[in-house]
Amino acid sequence: MNIKSLLLGSAAALVAVSGARAADAVVIAEPEPMEYVRVCDVYGTGFYYIPGTETCLKIGGYVQYDIGVGDALGITSWDKLDAAEDGDLDENDSYFKRARVSIQLDARSETELGTLRGYVEMRFNDDQSTTGAFGFSGQTQSWEVNHGYIELGGFRVGKTDSLFSTFTGYAGNVINDDIAVAYGPFDTNQISYTWVGGNGFSAAVALEEGGGDDFEFDIDGDGDLDVVGDLYTLDSYVPHVVGGLSWTQGWGGISAVVGYDANWEEWAGKVRLDVNATEQLSLWVMAGYKSGADDDFAGVPGLDTPNYYGQWSGDWAVFGGGTYQATEKASINLQLAYDEGENFSAVANVDYTLVPGFRVIPEIVYVDNFDDEVGDGDNDALGGFLRLRRSF
Repeated sequence: MNIKSLLLGSAAALVAVSGARAADAVVIAEPEPMEYVRVCDVYGTGFYYIPGTETCLKIGGYVQYDIGVGDALGITSWDKLDAAEDGDLDENDSYFKRARVSIQLDARSETELGTLRGYVEMRFNDDQSTTGAFGFSGQTQSWEVNHGYIELGGFRVGKTDSLFSTFTGYAGNVINDDIAVAYGPFDTNQISYTWVGGNGFSAAVALEEGGGDDFEFDIDGDGDLDVVGDLYTLDSYVPHVVGGLSWTQGWGGISAVVGYDANWEEWAGKVRLDVNATEQLSLWVMAGYKSGADDDFAGVPGLDTPNYYGQWSGDWAVFGGGTYQATEKASINLQLAYDEGENFSAVANVDYTLVPGFRVIPEIVYVDNFDDEVGDGDNDALGGFLRLRRSF
């Protein structure tokens, strides 16, 4: 064997060994491309595209703590120590407390039929109030779906507040806006359509299920009232019906709404005027009228027939108030209300943004009934309320 053959053989052996080792080498895969969450600015701030879709989602909510005191907003509880030791039922004034957690989900996307939306608000409440048949203070906890509906174009189906209350913008910018004089119902299942024109006009119609107050009736004939259902939940295939018209301009707006209660065959209507008096001051006034007042319902003299939409006392009610934007952080709000049953309420608060996302709202409430024949004639009450809310 010559030297040339030896060199060629050695080179071939080295190539074979190198090839075998290369076959055993670990191959590192290329990383998958990452899809970052994209901001969706079509529907305002806070929306993001759900990865892999064209649906925009906003997650929000708030944590809130309420404290109520006084005859109008606090609670009255029997003294537990006296009841346990002596059997005496002495009353104490105490706080009303509520801790609330609200989670809000808002999903939207564009379709050939308009914007498709799904909205949910879930609330958890922890209340300190008077509970049970004996009137002692207690603590209760509850979950509720405050809103849960689907929208497509102008159509809406699901659970939300009644169109009778929302179409006129509820009432004033105060917390206790329906104390003593109610302006309309809230939670209900609903099928509705809203049309919005380009010239400030809008119109809406809704079919609603109703709900709310207990229906009490002596069903077993023992002389005691029994809770047998909700006063306003539908009892046939005929729905409650609401319709409204509004016109909004730079100076303010006018809105009107009418509701028909299918259970009790009564109706109610409201008209509201809003005026932007200055850049800082906005004023409003609203009047309501209903049927079925003073009909001696169930044989009781002067008792109004139940009316889901007209829940004030007597034929008519008036509301009014305003908001003054004192600073960038603070607004002052006032609301007054009065009805034919001589119920009166005055509510005022200061809505102050301490830091972005955190509001402090102290509020004072005065209520009275000016009819000396109601109760003992001393029907006025004063209360204070404090709300702390962290929104996100």
